Amino acid sequence: MGLSAVPKGQVAAIVTSLEMLESPARRPLPASPLRLERWRAPSPEKYRVLFRRVGEPWLWFSRLIMDDDRLIEIIHDERDEIYAVVDAQGIEVGILELDFREEGQCELGFFGLVPELSGQGHGRWLMAQAMALGWRKGIKRLWVHTCTLDSPGALGFYRRQGFTPFARSVETFDDPRLHGWLPRQAAPHVPLIEG
Repeated sequence: MGLSAVPKGQVAAIVTSLEMLESPARRPLPASPLRLERWRAPSPEKYRVLFRRVGEPWLWFSRLIMDDDRLIEIIHDERDEIYAVVDAQGIEVGILELDFREEGQCELGFFGLVPELSGQGHGRWLMAQAMALGWRKGIKRLWVHTCTLDSPGALGFYRRQGFTPFARSVETFDDPRLHGWLPRQAAPHVPLIEG
């Protein structure tokens, strides 16, 4: 057993991919004051604001640095469904992105709520929405990936919802805080180690 050094200025995460190969039994939708609002072909700016609001605490940055043309190619594709989670005041507090671009599959591309909503049962509500929207005719696989940079409860949450782990990998990347893609104070649970 050995350790592999991560270069200064980089971050490493263990990524776990999970899947469901059949739709679980229908269950009642948990009560929630939140609602989903479908975004059809949002502007890159609008999309990135919500992506950042939800993902900054977990170092989500991939869509922040993607050029506009590539981002538009994804988020304007009719097979990529984007939903904003909206609270009673109309404030966007979460994201659900369902990617149907691979035939017979639905990937939970992005799934999350702002940290202030953690631990209140809203994640179960959002997952019930994802299941209802994702499992549709012709879908044989629903899958998602999470990593050690996500909420410590994310992996257990997905498993409790019925997902089964099928792969694990290690991902390393330049720390987005050092490039100004995210603020230096983002994700304080991940030490910032400068080069």
